[in-house]
Amino acid sequence: MDNKPIKLSPSSLNLFIECPLCFWLAKREGIRRPPPYPYSLNSAVDQLLKQEFDGYRNRGELHPLIASYNIPAKLFSNQRLLNEWRNNFKGIRYYDPELKATLFGAVDDVLEFDGGKLAPLDFKSTGSKKANIYDSFQLQMDVYTHLLEKNGFSTPGKGYFAFYLVNKENGFVDRLPFRQELKEVETNPSRVPELFKRAVLLLRDNKPPLHSKTCKFGHWFNDVKNLIN
Repeated sequence: MDNKPIKLSPSSLNLFIECPLCFWLAKREGIRRPPPYPYSLNSAVDQLLKQEFDGYRNRGELHPLIASYNIPAKLFSNQRLLNEWRNNFKGIRYYDPELKATLFGAVDDVLEFDGGKLAPLDFKSTGSKKANIYDSFQLQMDVYTHLLEKNGFSTPGKGYFAFYLVNKENGFVDRLPFRQELKEVETNPSRVPELFKRAVLLLRDNKPPLHSKTCKFGHWFNDVKNLIN
């Protein structure tokens, strides 16, 4: 693993937090957890929202959702750079010369505040009744903020989630109705470097760690092993 380039994303770090062994197996040995059911509808909504926000950006207008919450910001005007940051194979990234590893993330959009401060904006579509901020969402924002700062941008210490929740009260009517909410979170990029370092060092360790006690895949593995034995 010492000679292989290490590239980690927010989802990789979240897996490291969930279970060190699942992370080690996936990133070092290519043995991944069974993939979840593909969220094709969520991906489609995400793509449509990017097109919609880009339309407002190209017209120099503020998206109504941002305006309705009185956020003192505009949509990031550099479309070329935003397209690069959105790319899942590139994203916004930082190479750590001491660790010889790269941290990267693909943002959905970016808000620009006075003084050129930038804050990540992420789109979330869900069938849930509430707009829940999970730990993995918070980590996402912390990493994006860290990456923006490492790329020379100032940040307001905040991140934003544009939630699109399916409104199930009035039926389908040939289209899927959504209710919109904007959630602001405080970001903590200072926790990212140490987390990134621990994850990278684990990958360079030839000895596999243990499953997390709460890892359901670890419980499944132990149950199968006990059954076979």
